[in-house]
Amino acid sequence: MTFDARVARTRERMGELGVDVLLLSVGPDLPYLTGYEAMPLERLTMLVLPRDGDARLVVPRLEAPRVVPRPDLFEIVPWDETDDPIALVARLVGPQSIHAAIGDHTWARFVLDLQRAVPRATFDRASVVLAPIRMVKDAGEIDALQAAADAVDEIAVELRSRPFVGRTELDVHRELVERMLELGHERSNFAIVAAGEHAASPHHEPSAERRIAGGDIVLCDFGGTMRGYCSDITRMFHAGDPPTEVRDAYDVLLEAQEAGVRAATVGTPCAEVDAAARRVIEKAGLGEFFMHRVGHGIGQEAHEDPYMVAGNVLPLVAGHAFSVEPGIYLQGRFGMRLEDIVVATDQGPRRLNDAPRDLALVG
Repeated sequence: MTFDARVARTRERMGELGVDVLLLSVGPDLPYLTGYEAMPLERLTMLVLPRDGDARLVVPRLEAPRVVPRPDLFEIVPWDETDDPIALVARLVGPQSIHAAIGDHTWARFVLDLQRAVPRATFDRASVVLAPIRMVKDAGEIDALQAAADAVDEIAVELRSRPFVGRTELDVHRELVERMLELGHERSNFAIVAAGEHAASPHHEPSAERRIAGGDIVLCDFGGTMRGYCSDITRMFHAGDPPTEVRDAYDVLLEAQEAGVRAATVGTPCAEVDAAARRVIEKAGLGEFFMHRVGHGIGQEAHEDPYMVAGNVLPLVAGHAFSVEPGIYLQGRFGMRLEDIVVATDQGPRRLNDAPRDLALVG
């Protein structure tokens, strides 16, 4: 969709929900509608998008040169250092009783100040309006997700021939970050490298002290932002020949991930994708060692709707993009996770990641 089409669809949904004005600050909703990503500053940036009438982007004057003008969509309203941007937004909103939806990532200081400045307004989260729109990706968005996935796939393949033993987790982490940037990512969002017992902590922080040794399993989960859209992949490595217990657990993990991907068909509730992968792990007697949801949506954010989790009855539709990433974690011993990004299509689940999924043996 074009920015024009996104704004039109947003206003249509505002009408459906009785929302009078959308107020967007930092976070992904603003660039989704305007192409402009606000810096997370103490200086307020806010798009004031009424259901009817002209939209205005209130922005610090020193940030205004970064905004690509789109006069057909919004007017740029710069404010100076001695101005009160809250009062400016309040004037644009007006004193009448209104239903406002404010960006989920808006700093609390601005939300509280706006509530005081517009006392007759009732506030909702902007995700009520935008999440159902943003979670269905169009062809251009899927192309961007594919390009980002291709880049991290290339890195995952490279890792299979790279040395691990003797290197610190932090050293491998830095290599992942550097390669993502070299291959076109604007930024690295995370690069988890966890060896041995550390791999049992799903979000382990790479250590400068922990050196990878022979016999270690190594979990590498990394992703960034490329062309405004995110990558996210997890692959597993083992320094030397793995013991039978690790091989057997990995076989279960591989089967569980495949079951989750196969279940991700249009019309299937998100909860069933989670359940399909979880059943495999539970059947193998390892259910107690899997403590997180099977997946999360992905797009402009690394984690966004829809979530593959128990209780989410939302049916998948063509264009939903999400991870499938079951894990098995034995505290104090070892852990493992396998993750691909998947898009639901009318032809069936489409994996965006294609790097080998076996447990790679490295030196």
